[in-house]
Amino acid sequence: MSEPQQVTDRPPTTPPPANSVDRFFRISERGSTFGREIRGGFATFFTMAYILVLNPIILGSAKDKFGHQLDAVQLTTATALVAAVMTMIMGVGGNLPLALAAGLGLNAVVAFQIAPLMSWDDAMGLIVLEGLLICVLVVTGLREAVMHAIPQPLKQAISVGIGLFIAFIGFVDAGFVSRIPDAANTTVPVQLGGTGTLTGWPMLVFCLGVLLTIGLLARKVKGAILISIVTMTALAIAINSLADIKSWGLTTPSWPDQLVDAPDFGLIGDFDLFGAFSAPGVGVITVVLLIFTLILSDFFDTMGTVVGISAEAGLLDEEGKVPNLGRVLLIDGAAAVAGGAASASSATSYIESAAGVGEGSRTGFSNLVTGGLFGLALFLTPLLTIVPLQAAAPALVAVGFLMMTQVKHIDWDRYDIAIPAFLTIAVMPFTYSITNGIGAGFLAYVVIKTVLGKAKEVHWLLWGTSVLFLVYFAIDPIEQLLGAK
Repeated sequence: MSEPQQVTDRPPTTPPPANSVDRFFRISERGSTFGREIRGGFATFFTMAYILVLNPIILGSAKDKFGHQLDAVQLTTATALVAAVMTMIMGVGGNLPLALAAGLGLNAVVAFQIAPLMSWDDAMGLIVLEGLLICVLVVTGLREAVMHAIPQPLKQAISVGIGLFIAFIGFVDAGFVSRIPDAANTTVPVQLGGTGTLTGWPMLVFCLGVLLTIGLLARKVKGAILISIVTMTALAIAINSLADIKSWGLTTPSWPDQLVDAPDFGLIGDFDLFGAFSAPGVGVITVVLLIFTLILSDFFDTMGTVVGISAEAGLLDEEGKVPNLGRVLLIDGAAAVAGGAASASSATSYIESAAGVGEGSRTGFSNLVTGGLFGLALFLTPLLTIVPLQAAAPALVAVGFLMMTQVKHIDWDRYDIAIPAFLTIAVMPFTYSITNGIGAGFLAYVVIKTVLGKAKEVHWLLWGTSVLFLVYFAIDPIEQLLGAK
C-alpha cells in the first residue's frame, strides 16, 4: 500500500511475538496479524487460481515438432504441484508474501515458439537449463547486484507500472476491455467490452465486483478483497443457475458434480536436459538464443515483481533493498527448474500476490495458506476452480490502484529520472510485459544520463544490463544476421 496506509495500519510500537511461529515469520514485527496473513493467502490464491485452468489450456493446445500433445489432467496436476511446493518454500525460505506458479508469457513461448522446433521433453529441458543458469547468477551475486544497482525512482516506477499492468490484466480477463479484431480495419486497438458496449451477466458480476471492492476499501473494511471475491463468486453461481449464459470464459461458476478428483503425476520428470542441442533441424545458435530469451524474460519479470510486491508491502529498507533478496531470487530460480522438471513450464513469482498484500499480508506465512490451497487443488480442483475471472478480476483492479499511489514519490521535474520512469510505467501495460517496461526504462535512463554528460552516475551493471536489453529488443534482426532464422 502507499506509505500513509502503512503508517496507519501499523501500531506505533511493535508488540512482542505471540509465539514461535510469529517470531519465525516476524508477523508482529512487520505490523501484521495471523488473520491478515490468512486472508491474504486466500486472496492471493483466488486471484491466481486461474493458472490451474489457463496453463493446461496453453500448453495442452500446442503440439511439439512430432505432433504430440500434453495431457490436460496431467498438466493440471503438474501446475498445482509446482505452485504448492515452491510457494511454501518461498514462504519459509524467503519470508515474503510472494506466491509462485507457471509463468504466463513464458508458457506461451514454450508452447508456440519452442515446442514446434523439438520434442516436449527437449523443450522442458531448456526450461530446466534456464532455471539452473539463473541459480548460477544468484549464487555468484550478479542477479542481486543488478537489483541493487537500480536507482530508487526506477524501482518505484516499476511498482507503478506493474500496478497499471495488473489493473489492465483485470479489465482484459473480465472482458471489460477486449482487442478489436484486425479485420475491423480500425486504428483503435482495444474497446469497451466485446462490441464497444458492456453486455451480459458475467460483465455485470465484474462491474458489481469492482464497485463492491472499491467501496469496501474506501470504508477500510478488513478482508475487503476476499469478501468481494467470495461474494461475487456466490452471485455468479446463482446467476449461472438461473440465466441462460453462453460462456463465462475459462471458468464456469457452477457447483461441480464431484468435489474430489485424483491427481495424475504422469508428466513429472519428463524432460531431456541437453536434448535440444541435438534436436534435428535446430542449430546450437537457435537453442542459445532461446535460452537467452527465457532467462532475460524470467530474470526481469521476477525482479519487477519482487520489487513491486515488497514496495507495496512496505518491506523495502531505507536504500530500497528487498529483505532476504538472495534467498528469494534463488528460490525463484529453483522454481523455474521445478517447473521444467514437472513439464509445467517455468514457474516464477506472481504479481497477483499483490492481492494478498492488499489484504494485509506482510510475511511468508500467507504463502503457507496459498501453497496449501494449491496442494488441495491437486485433489479438489473441481471445487477450487469455480471462481470465474469476473469475480476475481476486481481484486486486480483494486490492487492496481494501491500500487499506483507510489507514483507521487517520483521527482517528475527531473527529466533524467522522469522520462525513464514514464517509459517504464507506460510500456508495461501497453506491451503486456513487465520485462519490456523495465528494458525501456533502463535504456532511456542510460541514454539520457549519457546525453547530459552524467554517464559516470550510471552503475556499470546498468550499462551491461542495458546492452542485454538492446539485444533482447533487437533479437529478430540478430537472429537473421546469424542465420538462425
